[in-house]
Amino acid sequence: MSVLLITGTSTDVGKTVVTAAVAAVALAGGHSVAVCKPGQTGVAVGEPGDLAEIQRLSGVARTVELARYPDPLAPDTAARRAGLPELTLAETAAAVDALADADLVLVEGAGGLLVRLGDFTLLDLAQKLGAPVLVVTAAGLGTLNHTELTTRTLQAAEVRCAGLVIGAWPAAPDLAAECNRTDLPRVTGVDLVGSVPEGAGGWDRARFTAAAQGWFDPAWSPLS
Repeated sequence: MSVLLITGTSTDVGKTVVTAAVAAVALAGGHSVAVCKPGQTGVAVGEPGDLAEIQRLSGVARTVELARYPDPLAPDTAARRAGLPELTLAETAAAVDALADADLVLVEGAGGLLVRLGDFTLLDLAQKLGAPVLVVTAAGLGTLNHTELTTRTLQAAEVRCAGLVIGAWPAAPDLAAECNRTDLPRVTGVDLVGSVPEGAGGWDRARFTAAAQGWFDPAWSPLS
């Protein structure tokens, strides 16, 4: 089993769509894939959440959600407000380990690397599992600072960064976005391994899965 954790430099940078794209690429390569979303927030019971979107886009069949909280907040805060139990590092690591028969297990975090999912962050989970982290970042102004802060934190914790992915590359990129494609790997020392077109999350599965392979560096593999 290979485990890959997926985080963002902030909220709304495209983590869910990138997770779906990585799953689609692995499935197209003949690998079995499972996706875990430890804490889903801002979605009521019975409503489709991030895992439903990943399934719709990629076709992955095996998904696990450990907790759901109604308020659109960090999971630990949302749990306290709802009077529901917070997730623990131990139970989350055990849930990922239970998917060990899959070739690839993707774990999508909430917000950024240090957002508290319960009594832990995604960084803590990466350390516990000994797994790398793929960082989804924005294209435009401000992304260099946010991305370097995230990659430096991973480096300080001795967690391997599996690469950077721009979560929503605009159809008409401005000067900042064009420069950031060069500057992101330069300032972080981490390869830019992919870029997903803006709006791809609104595509149907056939179009999404057919295009996903072309969004990543051919030399990069989510299983490595």
